[in-house]
Amino acid sequence: MSSRPSGSSQAVSSQQPAEPASVLRQALMRRKKAELVDMLVELAERDRGMLRQLTARFDVAPPPHELLSATRQAIVDATAFDVRQINRNFAYDRAAYGEVKRNLSRLIGSGQLRPAMTLALELMKRGSYQVEMSDEGMMTGELEACLSEVIGALKTCDMPASEVLAWCSTMRKTDQVGFIARGPIEALQSHWQRIATS
Repeated sequence: MSSRPSGSSQAVSSQQPAEPASVLRQALMRRKKAELVDMLVELAERDRGMLRQLTARFDVAPPPHELLSATRQAIVDATAFDVRQINRNFAYDRAAYGEVKRNLSRLIGSGQLRPAMTLALELMKRGSYQVEMSDEGMMTGELEACLSEVIGALKTCDMPASEVLAWCSTMRKTDQVGFIARGPIEALQSHWQRIATS
């Protein structure tokens, strides 16, 4: 009867199991690029969160004809919350807020400032309600960052002063908590009031 070497059981137990991600990486490295692309697109089509992460990571802009609807959907996703979590610090979709900001910038960059203004009003309505329903309004910074894209563009636009002033007034009325981007909106309003009376 042969005896087992005394160190053999120790050598087996000291090996660390491979990390699941490492094993997956090795398996994926053996696949063809087209197969991986198809799989990622399939996963992204099933999960808007994953789609948003991939488009942000690879800086993929929606086609111009889909930019408005994509921004509207991102606003809905960003401002969504579970009513059972009211008055708590509930989770919210930071990536969706990021997409709203990028898309508003893209709209403005492509000369679609008026549609961006309309979307900003929608964002103010839904976003300020989300802030009101939360405990500490932790999403306020992301919301204001999105709105700053439009506010910044309106400082130097060539629209009639009356149109910009009407937008500022509507934005302030739409704000359900009374403090979202209040300073920048008031500054924009004052700027255009001076222009209108000069």
